[in-house]
Parts: sequence; structure tokens; C-alpha cells
Amino acid sequence: MPAPDTVAPNTVPAPTPITSVEPVVLPAPEGGDDLRVRVSAPVSGTGLPVIVLAHGFGKSMSSYDPLVDFWAAHGFVVIQPTFLDSRTLGLTPDDPRYPNIWRIRVQDVGRVLDELDHLLTAVPGLADRVDRDRTAVAGHSWGGQTVSMLLGARVLGPDGRPGPSHTDSRVKAGVLLATTGIGGDDLTPFAREHFSFMSPDFDELTTPTLVVAGDQDQSALSTRGPDWFTDVHHRSPGAQALLTLFGGEHMLGGIHAYDAEDTTDESPERVALVRRACWAYLRHALGIDDIAWRRVRAELAETTDPIGHIVDK
Repeated sequence: MPAPDTVAPNTVPAPTPITSVEPVVLPAPEGGDDLRVRVSAPVSGTGLPVIVLAHGFGKSMSSYDPLVDFWAAHGFVVIQPTFLDSRTLGLTPDDPRYPNIWRIRVQDVGRVLDELDHLLTAVPGLADRVDRDRTAVAGHSWGGQTVSMLLGARVLGPDGRPGPSHTDSRVKAGVLLATTGIGGDDLTPFAREHFSFMSPDFDELTTPTLVVAGDQDQSALSTRGPDWFTDVHHRSPGAQALLTLFGGEHMLGGIHAYDAEDTTDESPERVALVRRACWAYLRHALGIDDIAWRRVRAELAETTDPIGHIVDK
């Protein structure tokens, strides 16, 4: 069942019918597999902003319908690449590309931005209705780590120094959903051994960003508690706001699919808050309007029994 619209309904326009096309294929010879992409958009409207949405481990371009349906129906073009770790591609840890998937993910998002005009042609007439100067990225879990690098985050090498910058000036705003925190002793021995890229440096993440975390998201990869997922908010100059979901676990109520059996914290109300808050924040950060964002914050502050709260820097 789709999540109900329970937060600040008077600030959200009526949904517009949407169209979705998949797969749109981009050649990626260096990755060994072509990049398959899904494009979703409202059937009407002009000056449409763009969100590139990066999936979490094992998911694909067909995931996150509760977010995509809402964002597209309310004026965004949503573009979803399928990364090499997707279960739909069947790569195993024995594949020689496996250790570099985290790098290839970042390259794939860059390729989507490079080929944006081509991707938009998949929906007839869409290219003429898009505002390319209002492009944002969003990512969940590993997808958050991926897009954080286009926002300015870097990965610390074995010597403790930040690696290359992948900051992309075409990206004007971001949303990081359940995105992992710092590395070092905050990682379990297993994570330190197998996920060297989980050692972020957030000092140069200056692009305006909303961080979303669940206060019950206990990761098996971290020696810390759920506050690990708030590190990017506290350690980056660009993370302007933190939305904490009360009772939220890693799937944040079920943002990855409708009626998903693997959602341990299923909550249509949490999903409704996440998708509307992200939509409102991106409208604010992209300079469209800040009415909905102010309203969402006010609603949470004024509600006697809220399901989350927002902290601004």
C-alpha cells in the first residue's frame, strides 16, 4: 500500500500523472557491463529539476518506487542507474571488478550527468521541459556514500590522507539517506578488512545537503550506535539539516519498495515524511521555493507526538 500523505498536505500540489522508461542503456566498456538507467518524469510541466537517485547494495533502477513515484508526480525528473552490485546483474565477489565497485559507482553517476541530454530523449518531449541548472543527487545506504562524493566527500587512503576529489559542480544539492559514517575504529574488523572505502572525509562536502537517519538504525558494520549515520551532518559544512526518524531502522520505514517483506521497521508514515521532506528540502536548496520546507519543519515542531525531528545548522 502506498504511504499516505500525512505531513503538511496544504503545501503539496495535486500529483501529476507520470511516465517511466527503462532500461535506457549507456555504453560503459570500462565497467564490463552497459549502464542501465530508468527515467521517470511528470507528463506535463516545464522547468523540471532533476534528481539522480543512487540505490543501496543489491537494489536496482527498479527500486525506491515510494520515493520515485512521489517525486516525479510532484515535479521532478528522477534518474536511476543500476550499479554493478545489483542483484539483477549477478556479480559475485570473485569478479575482478568487485573491489572497485565503489569507484565504478561514482563514475556511473558522473556518466549519467554527462549523458543527461541523451537520457532525457527516452521520454518524448522531456528534454525541452527540464531545467539542467537544477540538478540534485540522492542516495540510500551505499548509494548515499556514492553520491556524497559528488557533493564533496572524499575517501581516506591507508595513509590517512583524502583521496581524489569527485566533486561535481553540476550538482547543486543532495539528500543522503541512512549514509554510513566515519571509518577507523568506528568500523568492525570485518568492515575494515572488506570495505576500505568506508573511511570518508567530509571536510569538503560543501554542497547543500539534507541528511536523513533513523534513531534505531544499528549497523553490523559499525562499533557505534545509530548516531554513526549522522556523522555526515556533524562533520561536513554543507549538510544543512538532519531529519531523524523516531523508530526508524535502515530502510527508513520502507522507502525501497511498496509492501517489501525485508522492511524491519515498516511504517507508511515514516515513508510519507521522508519523501515529502526530501522533496521540500530540494525545492528549497535548488531555489524553487522554501514554503514547503518551512512548513514541514513547523509541522514536526508543533506536533505533540511527532515521528521525527529536524535539526538545522
